Amino acid sequence: MRRYLKSFELMVVLMLFGIMVLGSGSDASVDDKKEIVVNTGESTKTADTVASSEKSGITISEQVMFEKDGLRVMATEYVTDSIWGDGIELFFENNSTQNLGVSCKALIVNDYMISDLFSTNIAAGKKDYETLFLSSSELRAAGIENVGQIELYFYVFDSDSFETLYDCDCVTIQTSEYANIDITPADVGQELYNENGIRIVGKFVDENSFWGAAVLFYLENKSGKNVYISVDNLSINGFMMTPYFSTELYDGKMSISDITLMSSELEQNGISSIDDIELAFKIIDENFITIDETEPIKFSTK
Repeated sequence: MRRYLKSFELMVVLMLFGIMVLGSGSDASVDDKKEIVVNTGESTKTADTVASSEKSGITISEQVMFEKDGLRVMATEYVTDSIWGDGIELFFENNSTQNLGVSCKALIVNDYMISDLFSTNIAAGKKDYETLFLSSSELRAAGIENVGQIELYFYVFDSDSFETLYDCDCVTIQTSEYANIDITPADVGQELYNENGIRIVGKFVDENSFWGAAVLFYLENKSGKNVYISVDNLSINGFMMTPYFSTELYDGKMSISDITLMSSELEQNGISSIDDIELAFKIIDENFITIDETEPIKFSTK
């Protein structure tokens, strides 16, 4: 069901994602960020040592990503766009009699989960070239200077009915920078949770993100299972807020994710400065079995 809805809504989401790429709060200047500290008053560093994602000279070898039931998908080239950043050019050839769609279920760069908002339709008997872009802001947030390895999980659907036809096995692309890959955790910040193989670190608060404000987290999964992490009972400065946060984290992978705080809701509650934050995390596995529901966790930017 999740993938059905994702395919159906992806056109709208992609437009919003494009706007967010241009104005994402993850790229805010140092002055826009507030450090997260705990009740002890111990300060943490913000993650401002990240490097630019603009690179040159990275290449990949042409390879078949998958081929099934008349559909063939190939990775042909590593590209860099002045607006969208780095990406993989894909070639699609649909020799079936069915109109097909291909979407990305998960995208992982140097062991970091990256936004996977990619989808394309290929009519029966047609071919197409499309580029799967790697979020520049998320690469910077994760401190990824050299894209050395890309893992892709595709699924194929009927583009007329949006019915999922099949999932594809993970495909791994190693770039010319594979030997220089750096998977050092971008975990500078205050540890908020470390149980059941799951680790959550609060990094900083950006009060000038695109939608209003954002609280950024480093997430790490060594649980042996793919998990979903969400937030309940979020309050800012004592006022209840809608927690726009839910992320899927594969086993053995990391992620930089944020809670989005809408400017309209901040204004409604008269919040001009994000000082005190309280929330609870809910963690479930891929079979929707609850792993943990935390007690309220309090932290501060003061």
